[in-house]
Amino acid sequence: MAHSGCGCSGSMAKVIERPANNGGCSTTAVSELRQWPVQLHLVPPTAPYFKNADILVCADCVAFAMGSMHQELLKDKALAIACPKLDDTSSYVDKLATIFSTNETPRVTVAIMEVPCCKGLDIMVKEAIQKSGRDIPLETVIVGIDGSRR
Repeated sequence: MAHSGCGCSGSMAKVIERPANNGGCSTTAVSELRQWPVQLHLVPPTAPYFKNADILVCADCVAFAMGSMHQELLKDKALAIACPKLDDTSSYVDKLATIFSTNETPRVTVAIMEVPCCKGLDIMVKEAIQKSGRDIPLETVIVGIDGSRR
């Protein structure tokens, strides 16, 4: 199969439309994910899902540790995930600042694990808000390795 030269089709920005859940009972947890991609390196700063959206900047491990992450943190938010320990984070502050400044972001939540290396993501988000030139309310959620909110 020949490579088309336009990058990975899996990194194309997409809005995910979901039908409203009318409170019906279900044995399966419903995903609250509203977009693709989600990895901070891959999200386009001008993607339509960021426009006027509350944004969740989330450490990769949070979704695995916290079983209720979709319902408690992700619902009605645009998402960017990152790992401050394993990712090349050199562009993260600038990219987040661009997202916050060009999309009229009303609120930001950062969700990190209780482990020391995760604190770097919280610091990057705070720097990005400052660099954006906007006064954006920020909530930091710390998740224990047992999945509980701290």
